[in-house]
Amino acid sequence: MYITITPQKLGGNYAQSSSDFVGYLEKENEGLNESNKEHFFNQHREGISAGEVVKEIDENTAKLKKTEPKFYSITVSPSSFELKRLQNSREDLKKYTREVMKDYVASFHREINGRPIHIRDIKYFAKIEHQRFFKGTDKQIKENQAFATKILQLKNEIRQIERGVLEGSISIRQKEISHLEHQAPHQQNGKRIVQGMPKEGNQSHIHIIVSRKDASNAYSLSPGSKYKASDVKMNGKWVKRGFDRDRFFKEAEKTFDRTFGYQRNFVETYQARKDFIKNPNHYFSALMKLPTNEKALALKILRERKIPIMPPIPKHK
Repeated sequence: MYITITPQKLGGNYAQSSSDFVGYLEKENEGLNESNKEHFFNQHREGISAGEVVKEIDENTAKLKKTEPKFYSITVSPSSFELKRLQNSREDLKKYTREVMKDYVASFHREINGRPIHIRDIKYFAKIEHQRFFKGTDKQIKENQAFATKILQLKNEIRQIERGVLEGSISIRQKEISHLEHQAPHQQNGKRIVQGMPKEGNQSHIHIIVSRKDASNAYSLSPGSKYKASDVKMNGKWVKRGFDRDRFFKEAEKTFDRTFGYQRNFVETYQARKDFIKNPNHYFSALMKLPTNEKALALKILRERKIPIMPPIPKHK
């Protein structure tokens, strides 16, 4: 499970409307029959239109400054192993979304009128997407870039030869292009991976747009708070503040496992991924101590994700 929480956008002033982001989430519906389209939903409703989402989010921004995000985007991306566990991808992901948003509100160290935050206190809308496309920031695109640049240069030369601006052999350049297409390190179904190409396999994931303000438009609830969970004295009164991301990510995993009876492997856990980055010695030590069957599955998962199985060997003494 890979979950990200991002503000409306990064840096600068924030747009006063959510229409651009909601429009972006509608892109997968283009050209589809009504029965095949995915519509927005929330905790209690289905079939919510994009127009209603924009209206509800845009009108729920009381007292927010231009430099403050009006909403946050949560992306929930189950792994291929987790997706295989689902019986009905569309309905199961909706069910999971509604449960995971309960984990979201429980991760706020805040109170409203002296009580903990409840799911009814937030305003959110979610949408399921079934495709992903390669972006310029993906490793495959970056490592194929040298080949893409050379291919583009050769194609430009062919056009120049056809116009009589340049002398040379078109066929030789076409053969070189064909050679480069097959030599690029990252391929999918026998073709060089390029930006905008759909990723193969089950790519179902969830996009959630959640208002910065609570449902009453009175309280600000920011999952981007720099405060993890603390009590602070303000105007002579102790108040709770903060959002615990670690708790949210861990509880989201537990909710998936409990809801769908999923047996999570060590390397699939949020804590293991965190250790891989911050404490690799502990990570690899724990990996090697796994029972034989669990270790075999862990190595299979790592190979599929193209994650290095052993840490780099130091070159110094």
